Order: sequence, then structure tokens, then C-alpha cells
Amino acid sequence: MGSINGLVSPPGKRPLFSFGVISDVQYADIPDGHSFHGVPRYYRHSIHVLQRAVQKWNNHQNLNFVINFGDIVDGKCPPGQSLDAVKKVNNEFQKINGPVYHLIGNHCLYNLPRDKLLPLLKIQGLNGLAYYDFSPSPEYRIVVLDGYDISAIGWPQGHSKTLQALEFLEKKNPNSDKNSPSGLLGLDRRFVMFNGAVGREQLEWLDGTLQDATKLKQKVIVCCHLPLDVVASSQEALLWNYDEVMNVIHQYNCVKACLSGHDHKGGYSVDSHGVHHRSFEAALECPPDTDAYGHIDVYDDRLLLFGTDRIQSTEMCFNP
Repeated sequence: MGSINGLVSPPGKRPLFSFGVISDVQYADIPDGHSFHGVPRYYRHSIHVLQRAVQKWNNHQNLNFVINFGDIVDGKCPPGQSLDAVKKVNNEFQKINGPVYHLIGNHCLYNLPRDKLLPLLKIQGLNGLAYYDFSPSPEYRIVVLDGYDISAIGWPQGHSKTLQALEFLEKKNPNSDKNSPSGLLGLDRRFVMFNGAVGREQLEWLDGTLQDATKLKQKVIVCCHLPLDVVASSQEALLWNYDEVMNVIHQYNCVKACLSGHDHKGGYSVDSHGVHHRSFEAALECPPDTDAYGHIDVYDDRLLLFGTDRIQSTEMCFNP
């Protein structure tokens, strides 16, 4: 249990900083089940994966913070238990010796609306939005995107962002069940209700943030619950407008990696501009006594992901 997958740190070099990663805990107090594709899901066990992760991160002693990549509770959580389930999982995160930065995912929003969820997770977004950035060292900036900015879930029913999302889905997905990609081909399979988009204002904010990072000679790690590259993810899991986001990112040389959750099997790729994409394997799909979490050591010229059990360790090298 909890075995580290092999990777070696550069000899004689200390990381600039290190941080823990976990995604898709999707805890619920219900019996084990399976995904639409028949993949087993272990709803009660997933919180034990998180508990072991917290213990490991605290024992590490040199981690600067932890990023949770979203979906802390599952959409199958029984009605009326959502708030308690979110609080229960969040209490485990609060045992971490250091800051925790949360991303929001679709399953979070199935359980709680943004006005309840964001304060619980201490996400300081403006107007109910959950994008922000921070600099853990002078050399780096972490940019967190809100992949459900334009979404049919999480906003009030008549909200302009809800209406925009529903109108978009009506054009893109002819199925009566908008969560079904049935009949959609290729990249169009991403146009389902469990995904979302980055809105215009957020795209402008991202552009300005990357401009600022370039001036400060900072490298950037972009984090989003939804993946931004089709090679690192299934087509069904992609952000609706991943192409628009990547068009902004590719205008700059500062972005070195895009990290995500949502696509439970995990994936890794390097795109045509040399940006590394890593989607993390889900804690939810760990059979009892197995794990899926890790930590990343950040250097001037690489990120080293040390994965546990289901999370494959990954070396991401780039020009310093």
C-alpha cells in the first residue's frame, strides 16, 4: 500500500518548492459502484486514500502546499447529505500542515451551489468565480482556472452563465440527455453537460496574468479540473473551449505545464509548443488498500511528479 513509483531527483539539486496533488476523491457514503463505462468506483474507500495522502504529505515535511484538483464528493451522494459530505472531506484537507488550494469540479457543483461551496473551500474568487493565481516562489506562478465558468451546473437556474451554457449545448449536442455524447464524433464528444467552458473575462484575465508573468520572468503552471489537451485525456473530458485557452497559452513561452483531473484514467502528453499536460488518476477508482496521490518537486528546468500506486510518476523537462 502506498508504494512510490520510481523516479530519481537530480543529484545535488534542491527543488525550488514542492507541493502535493490529488484529484477526484468523489467520496460518498454509499456502496461501491461503477462508472458509465463499467469502471469500478469505491465511494467510501476514497476518503481513506485522502487520509493516507495527508499523512504522507505531513510526514514529507518539505511540502509548501497541496492542490486538490476537484470533485471532492460524488454526484451520487444521497440528497440531504451533500453539505455534511463536503465538510467531512474538507476536514481531512484541513489536517494538512500548510495551505490547500482547491479547484472546483462538476461533482462538487452537483452537490452544492457556488455560493455555498466556495466559502467552504476558502476560494476567494470574485462574483462566485473560482479562478485565481499565486506565486510560491519568485521564479514561478501557479494559475488556477475555473473550468465551469460557463456551465449548466453550479449557477442559479436563470443565471446568464447557465442560460449561455444551455444555449451552447442545444447547438452542439442534439441528444435529449445533454450528459450523453452518443452520436457525437471526435472532439465534438466534449460537448456534454458535465463539462464547461472558460468565459471571455477569464480568458482576458489569463492573458493579462501570462503577460505579467512574462515581464517578471516567471514560469507558469496552469491548473484546471478539466484537461486542456486531447492526447492527455479522453475527448469526452475536455474543456469545451480548450482550444481557445491553449491559443492564449501558446502566445507566451512562460507556461511549462498544464495539470488537471476529471479524466479518471490519467494521461500525459507534450504538445506542439512544448507544454507538458498531465491529467491525474482518480482517488475514487482505487481498490481498497491502493492509493492515487503524489507530490511534485519543482526545479528551474523540470517538474518531477512522484506518484503513489495508481498515479504514474512523470518527469517533465523543459528549457529553463
